[in-house]
Amino acid sequence: MTQSITLPKTMPAVVCHGPHDYRLDEVAVPTAGPDEVIVEVLAIGICAGDVKCWDGAPLFWESDGTRPGYAEPPAIAGHEPIGRVVALGVGAGRKRGLEIGDLAISEQIVPCHDCRFCRRGQYWMCQVHHVYGFKSCLPGGMAPYMKYPAGAIVHKVPADMDPTCAAMIEPLTCSIHAVQRARIEFGDTVVVAGCGPLGLGMVAAARLTSPSRLIALDLRDNRLEVARQMGADLTMNPDKQDVVSEVLELTEGYGCDVYIEATGFVEAVPQGLRMIRKLGRFVEFSVHREPVTVDWTLIGDVKELDIYGSHLGPYCYPLAIDYIHRSLIDVAPIVTHTLPLAEFEKGFKMVRDGTESIKVQLQP
Repeated sequence: MTQSITLPKTMPAVVCHGPHDYRLDEVAVPTAGPDEVIVEVLAIGICAGDVKCWDGAPLFWESDGTRPGYAEPPAIAGHEPIGRVVALGVGAGRKRGLEIGDLAISEQIVPCHDCRFCRRGQYWMCQVHHVYGFKSCLPGGMAPYMKYPAGAIVHKVPADMDPTCAAMIEPLTCSIHAVQRARIEFGDTVVVAGCGPLGLGMVAAARLTSPSRLIALDLRDNRLEVARQMGADLTMNPDKQDVVSEVLELTEGYGCDVYIEATGFVEAVPQGLRMIRKLGRFVEFSVHREPVTVDWTLIGDVKELDIYGSHLGPYCYPLAIDYIHRSLIDVAPIVTHTLPLAEFEKGFKMVRDGTESIKVQLQP
């Protein structure tokens, strides 16, 4: 039978109606069907992807690589929540190992479980590809309550984890996956370009792999200071120094072994291609607003590079939960601002500006 505490009938929610048209609407509180979980949202991060959607950037790709579309409004925004279980549909508690009152998080993608990729266990590349917060069929967590549907991949979170830190689980999974893609080895010089929430998580995750030298790049000195807290050996500001020359000098002219691009700026891609050594490993994580043009001869004939993409955080949620809970990665310095739900627009603008904030969270 369905288990639930008494919930209100309606709630405020941040609803995307179109570019720069996000409204605090009154919507129905979700109810739990079979195998479904309803959580009270304790905190939710504002992702750079949320802000790009707010600005009207195309977010969906066809299989041929074209970018035809924006989000599919109306959609309740948000894909970085942490919630406390308030309702369990028939079978949900047993299936997911949850009880009323538990902390629980859903992976950001709810896969179809039926396409070629899902059947192979590559669910994060699901052909249907429903991610919370961008389509009306899968409402996100910028609201007091949120549903994890039957197909969601749900993880229990330790009860004593601070919600502010728990809301960093989703970003950290993306960071861990990018670092896994880099295949860092002992003795490597690793460069992480971009010290936003994801880049800082990559610095922390890369530190756990014990590279010989870990370098963080960013245009903002305050973020570089946090990168040092996260484990960077060296930090550099491309606005103030020739970072390519300095990395080459540090590596006897060879270049870094690994370059992870997490800036979202076009310029960071050719910068990495110049900085990386022959036979190096380049990981591209960013979602760029516009296409990036580079000299592909560097990738092939000149350096024979390994180029890896990185998307979402597959199979990394148990790792992120464990690392945060055991303080192996301290995500607290990354969260710089928390705001009430009604101030979502202020939060979006803070993330887009980025001069004072790193991670901004809403507390519905």
